[in-house]
Amino acid sequence: MKILHTSDWHLGKFLEHINRINEQKEFIDELCNIVEQENIDLVLIAGDIFDTYNPSSAAEELFYEAVDRLNDKGKRGVVVIAGNHDSPERLCAASPLAYKNGIVLLGYPGSDAGTYGIKNNNIQIVDSGQGWLELNIEGCKDHAVIITLPYPSESRLEQMVSSEIDEEKQQQAYSDKIGTILANLSQKFRKDTVNLVISHIFIKGGETSESERTLQVGGAMTVDPAVLPGNAHYIALGHLHRPQQVKYAPSPTYYSGSPLAYSFSETGYSKVVYVIDAVADSEANIKKIYLNSGKPLVRWVAKNGIQQAFQWCEEGRDANAWIDLEIYTDRILTMEEQKQLRQLNPGIINIRPKLTAEDREIEGYENRETKSIDVLFQEYYKYRVGMEVSEELMNTFLSVIYEEESEETELMADMDEQFLPPPASKRQTNPQGDDKDEAKIS
Repeated sequence: MKILHTSDWHLGKFLEHINRINEQKEFIDELCNIVEQENIDLVLIAGDIFDTYNPSSAAEELFYEAVDRLNDKGKRGVVVIAGNHDSPERLCAASPLAYKNGIVLLGYPGSDAGTYGIKNNNIQIVDSGQGWLELNIEGCKDHAVIITLPYPSESRLEQMVSSEIDEEKQQQAYSDKIGTILANLSQKFRKDTVNLVISHIFIKGGETSESERTLQVGGAMTVDPAVLPGNAHYIALGHLHRPQQVKYAPSPTYYSGSPLAYSFSETGYSKVVYVIDAVADSEANIKKIYLNSGKPLVRWVAKNGIQQAFQWCEEGRDANAWIDLEIYTDRILTMEEQKQLRQLNPGIINIRPKLTAEDREIEGYENRETKSIDVLFQEYYKYRVGMEVSEELMNTFLSVIYEEESEETELMADMDEQFLPPPASKRQTNPQGDDKDEAKIS
């Protein structure tokens, strides 16, 4: 049986203001070509399919297209689990249709893949229960027994480990719980089957990057690699975006990583998928396949000033990349200069000046008090950022200020109406001539 492991697609994810859906489409095309060329029997997708609980229609459309192509009209098995970025219900909404063709969608720990049943001659769920299934794929000598553990948050496990005050105890309780689940489920493994695990968890010692933006990385949600099953052919993990093998795991355990670089902390290393060739009662052969889709993310550091950055742009350096540009400068960068840089290389996303002058004039209180709020904001932005504020940001700032002023004015008017006495012409007097409102206030 040949298995492909991928994860952390994060469909719909932006890089700053850049929509990367076209790059993600390129990855899906590349992935589908790989499964064809490698004659893959089973695809494991280990969570974080989408970037948010409420993905865009374009992201959902791309996911459905991807699993349909990978499945190839019921010829190839596909197992998908939810990650911490996925809505379990939304990910599994298409289950009644997906299962008919041999596409298994699982949202929660303890999900039973046999709930819907597969009505397909090529792929059959031989047996299943909470958190596991046995799969028969036509053309494969051996069945696959798969332990499935979608993102096991504390609430999804119904395990209130957070009641422990000490973080070390929280971590131990969580890790022990995961270990107990996996130990119980791994009893389904047999010597005559290909034994697999797919999960979306953080293993102690894993190398992280800035782009994970996880709800819990490390801390109480860390799993000790020692609790992983020791009798698995392969353990397919999602959660971390850097592809890596897990050290000290008792079975071959890998994070496939994200297919695209999603932050500038991921510059300098390649993206991959893993292909596993497994036979019952034998060690699996694991191969790394490098991905070429998507633009690389690079960092430029112009230590010789803005002219060096202009020179790089004119030379066509990194023409097909997204660029984070840092410029050493002794003055403020103008909006016109920033515009020219981006015209020369549209891939420049961030321009971050690093002011080298030791002494920068700081406005004193006496100099500021007569200036308008927009001028003060412009000067402060220049001082802190090293660039002139853009017209778009300036308009946003002013709209917020004016909105707050308007709300404050309305609030003061309401308070005046409630607590201040009405004009004399509207006051009512009692028969003795005493002013009722004045009496109330006094």
